[in-house]
Amino acid sequence: MTPPLWTPDPSRVAHTRWQSFVHYLIQQGHQPGADLHAWSIAHREDFWSALVSFLDVHMSPWNSVLEHDQMPGARWFEGAQLNFAEHLLKHEGVALVAHDETGQRRQLDYPNLRQEVSRLAAWMKQQGISAGDRVAAVLPNGPEAVVGMLACASLGAVFSSCSPDFGLQGLLDRFGQIQPRLLIGCDHYFYAGKRQETRRKLLNLQAALPSVQNLLFCNRDLYSAAHVLEWESLPRSSQPLTYTTLPFASPLYIMYSSGTTGVPKCIVHGAGGTLLQHLKELALHTDVHAGDKVFYFTTCGWMMWNWLISSLGLGATIVLYDGSPFHPETRLWDIAAQEQLTHLGTSPKYLSQAEKIGLKPRITHDLANLRTLMSTGSPLAHEGFDYVYRDIKADLALTSISGGTDIISCFALGNPTQPVYRGELQSKGLGMAVEIRDDQGLRLNVGQKGELCCVRSFPSMPLGFWGDEHGLRYRAAYFEKFPGIWAHGDYAEETAHGGIIIHGRSDAVLNPGGVRIGTAEIYRQVERLPEILESLAVGQRWDQDERVVLFVRLADQCPWTNDLQTRLRQIIREGASPRHVPAVFVHVTDLPRTRSGKIAELAVRQVIHGQPVNNVEALANPECLQQFKDRPELQV
Repeated sequence: MTPPLWTPDPSRVAHTRWQSFVHYLIQQGHQPGADLHAWSIAHREDFWSALVSFLDVHMSPWNSVLEHDQMPGARWFEGAQLNFAEHLLKHEGVALVAHDETGQRRQLDYPNLRQEVSRLAAWMKQQGISAGDRVAAVLPNGPEAVVGMLACASLGAVFSSCSPDFGLQGLLDRFGQIQPRLLIGCDHYFYAGKRQETRRKLLNLQAALPSVQNLLFCNRDLYSAAHVLEWESLPRSSQPLTYTTLPFASPLYIMYSSGTTGVPKCIVHGAGGTLLQHLKELALHTDVHAGDKVFYFTTCGWMMWNWLISSLGLGATIVLYDGSPFHPETRLWDIAAQEQLTHLGTSPKYLSQAEKIGLKPRITHDLANLRTLMSTGSPLAHEGFDYVYRDIKADLALTSISGGTDIISCFALGNPTQPVYRGELQSKGLGMAVEIRDDQGLRLNVGQKGELCCVRSFPSMPLGFWGDEHGLRYRAAYFEKFPGIWAHGDYAEETAHGGIIIHGRSDAVLNPGGVRIGTAEIYRQVERLPEILESLAVGQRWDQDERVVLFVRLADQCPWTNDLQTRLRQIIREGASPRHVPAVFVHVTDLPRTRSGKIAELAVRQVIHGQPVNNVEALANPECLQQFKDRPELQV
């Protein structure tokens, strides 16, 4: 059996919140045994109700933990009422620290944060914003975004955000569906050293959304117009912050699917389910304690931002950064050292690029307090695990996690009491009945690849899609393949260690000669070569079958040669199998990606087959799709 890359020492395990929860369960008369995940599935109602008590989640008494246990349709904690913001604002100490590219550092302690939330909430209440109203935000990742979300949640309003790099049409595709009453935005932001103007776009967005009654600009240049207000001009509130208590399943967030195959789905998430799931994942799986300093490199348009902000509910300090992670090259590690982070989150793409440019934070930065490094957005290659332990820190819980906007949380993630194995997500989420199924819906054994599914209901399931009155789109998205079972769309396998390996999206699985290949299996081999910055594999219909085409983006100054193609074929053949070797290799200067940084494989597949890409606004760099049209290499 492959040895682990890292194993927590007994003292560290003993002080984890996971272990504390096990002891709590025993004290309450439960018998979780050695496999806490198995117990959490067999006793889901006991698990979730015990979690409420253990994490001190204040809710009014509920009638039952779970009613109508089915998907969709399950109802959790019927009768309970709570307020999401109240749980995130009840602590003391430093609440948030925000950095940006200009070098500005801002800090708010919990009393100051409550005061700012109270100020905005009081003004919003004066404008008639109340429970159920939608508030849209186009903001950098700074304090104003956090204050805006918490003010909405304190009133029971529904918060929906996008990052300011979205184009006007992309914003309209999203906010145009939800009819927001208030729009919060900025007139500029910085990225990679350049100032990006957004004022005109936001004014045009306001004009195109008849439901918007006010546009609130924050912390930027002064501007005066009808129904446009400056954040700084909001009156100071002397009133204490109050919270509107609402049912467990009241809407909190509207999130959006990537939209690469059509107009984005507006996914509605409930306050209670989001709170319980986030606190569970942060406290138990990620071992966040009060006073810890938690950072995730994200924008306000990615669910990891919402996840990060929930760390406030545990009394942690959240650390924000708005800008390029490579401006300068060591920026993330500069923040880690300056703030003495305990938890740092990023993406496989960032780790791969950091390795290729030779960053060795273990040598250059003080990471003494860093206990956990998280990675998500795409599968972390085995070599990415090696880089972390070789060049970042040897004594570190490396937590590769996978879930999505669809559940605003994770299906598989870390376990601070267990070893880390190369290429594996350590654990299924507690309370999440994750299984791997074949095309007929039958459960697969350890080591067999198939569809990642969740076969029992869970609290953070979406309330539905906005505007989907009868739930038809919601059912079609997750339950059409296997009725009553959530099919997530990941191609995965379960490991002998109880972990999960993600091989890519199941809708991007390659099928040459009837053999199913996950794209991540190819990327892992290709991107070992220093000349290759990143790659993208798709299946092309060819000669009544499918052949694999690999597009590669080269590192700076590297030539595209026959020798390099030969080495690519060799490394794939030896590292994976002869069946994994693409039939065609094509050099391009850029690859399309969504605004959260995920490679858009389906968009390329559509282009090479002459099909329209239904929603190019979902892409951060749609202009690069031109490189994939009518390529002569794909005609022979």
